[in-house]
Amino acid sequence: MSLEQFHLVRLLKAQTKQNPDAIALEGFEMAAPWDQVSRSQFDTGSDVLAMQLIAAGLGVQDKIAIMSNNCPQWTVADVAALKARAVVVPVYPTNTLEQAAYILNDADVGFLFVDNAERYQLACELRALCPGLKSIVVFDESIALSHPDDKTLAAMLAAVPPAEAAMELGARLEQTSLDDLLTLIYTSGTTGEPKGVMLPHRAIASTIYQHDKRLAFTEGDVSLAFLPLSHVFERGWSFYVLGRGGRNVYLSDTNRVKQAIAAVRPHTLCVVPRFLEKVYSAVQDKLSRAPSSRKALFNWALSVGSRQFEVAQGRAKGGVLLSMQAKIADKLVGSKIREQLGGRLKFMPCGGAALNADVSRFFNAVNVPVLCGYGLTETTATVTCNTLENRVPGSNGQCLPDVEVRIGANDEILVRGDTVMTGYYNRPEDTAAAFEEGWFKTGDAGRLDAAGNLFITDRIKELMKTSNGKYVAPQRVEGMVGRCPFIEQVAIVADARNYVTALIVPAFEALEAWAKEKGVKYESPLELIRHSHVLEHFEARLKLMQDGLAGFEQIKKFTLLADAFTMESGLITPTLKLRRKMIYHKYQREISAMYGG
Repeated sequence: MSLEQFHLVRLLKAQTKQNPDAIALEGFEMAAPWDQVSRSQFDTGSDVLAMQLIAAGLGVQDKIAIMSNNCPQWTVADVAALKARAVVVPVYPTNTLEQAAYILNDADVGFLFVDNAERYQLACELRALCPGLKSIVVFDESIALSHPDDKTLAAMLAAVPPAEAAMELGARLEQTSLDDLLTLIYTSGTTGEPKGVMLPHRAIASTIYQHDKRLAFTEGDVSLAFLPLSHVFERGWSFYVLGRGGRNVYLSDTNRVKQAIAAVRPHTLCVVPRFLEKVYSAVQDKLSRAPSSRKALFNWALSVGSRQFEVAQGRAKGGVLLSMQAKIADKLVGSKIREQLGGRLKFMPCGGAALNADVSRFFNAVNVPVLCGYGLTETTATVTCNTLENRVPGSNGQCLPDVEVRIGANDEILVRGDTVMTGYYNRPEDTAAAFEEGWFKTGDAGRLDAAGNLFITDRIKELMKTSNGKYVAPQRVEGMVGRCPFIEQVAIVADARNYVTALIVPAFEALEAWAKEKGVKYESPLELIRHSHVLEHFEARLKLMQDGLAGFEQIKKFTLLADAFTMESGLITPTLKLRRKMIYHKYQREISAMYGG
């Protein structure tokens, strides 16, 4: 089958023709007309918007940016620009004025789409800093516009486009090419200026084509989009869902994810390891307060579920007794947990970081298929992924069919294929440095097992070397400790030190419940985290969580923090990765104290 058939715009047009009345986009807890948008409405609306943009001067391969929380309008603007053969530049809605200005200027963005009053205010400030910015389009039609060139999305969709623009759109749709640039995604990066990753239509078409060979996604399946569309993972997955006839439900407020899962009952949703760790921690926290008989039953059910999972994967032999036990275990435990996740999950793609093997085994045991994958913005997300038939705890699965992986010097993962970027925008030197004889250098360390499953060991640049010459992989240690229901965030310190320490943000809701149960008195969160009983509690929990780590990897001292690492404070990236240098700088006094300074 020709890859041309998987060109995103052609796929979407074909889906509309096949099933015009099916719901394509759904805004969770949104008012009409964005609560439900049919394929026909999606296609017509994005056509009209494409014409309006063309009439306003949008040329072939010109840049538009979208700075908004997740919503159906995000995708309408995205697809409209792609129909006009423009290039879409996502901007994280949490970006500062300076960060957004850098991206808009570097990409030479002419049109900016924003969602609400807060973002419109920021966009108006950007106009003074970005000479190329012509017009701002606002999703919220109730906002009073302050510039004659600005428009609401509703007004653009309601107006009749000029006939010339309609003809031009028809011509552009005919001329669209897999080699057109589809998007520029600026990597948030933990250090340095963000770089614009250039991904052509070919990369998305190839991704959709290859995912079809790996995943059991069917027409009509519902996906919940709660990770930011600004990131390649959720946006690439949304393209796949819509291109294959699924329904995409948009969640703008991530604090409502629990309610959204219960109401939407998705067949699938993209997740990051932290989401799964929180589910795992919540179950463990509830279990810790249960009677010993219930704990024993739960542990028995997990043991049976784990053995049955290995049988189902073809790695162990089963029998009638195990099969009967598995049905009972599933009814008592597994089905209850699946119901909490909507009750009809087929699988959850998981990426962004390594998933702790214990957390992975837990979800396998309760028959919640978590399909861990590995990828980067530069590889259009997925390089490797687990499948329903091939799930190896701790691994990120096998390569997509047309993607090649090899392990290079220093165990670096190298990637080659159509889904790899064409380069960094306006950065020929950085582009050249990112490739080695045609292979993209990921900067991640890993290994392949005999079956071709990829295991990530760590970010090469993030490996920490203690003063004793031992290498510590921070994500491994943080993943182990992060399983604790009393820990919300953790950043370890080890580089050039003689032992490992940690800055820990407690999960205050769980900690306060524990304190109440234990009769610990306190007046403020700060007083709580300094209480001797709390410190003893964390010492005990850390000892338990680090069982299995080598002595030199284990956290010897820790400091509890009252404030979380946030994007606003500059301590984490929009994809929730730690900005270690910023964290170490802010907490240098606390770090020094842990080393006797």
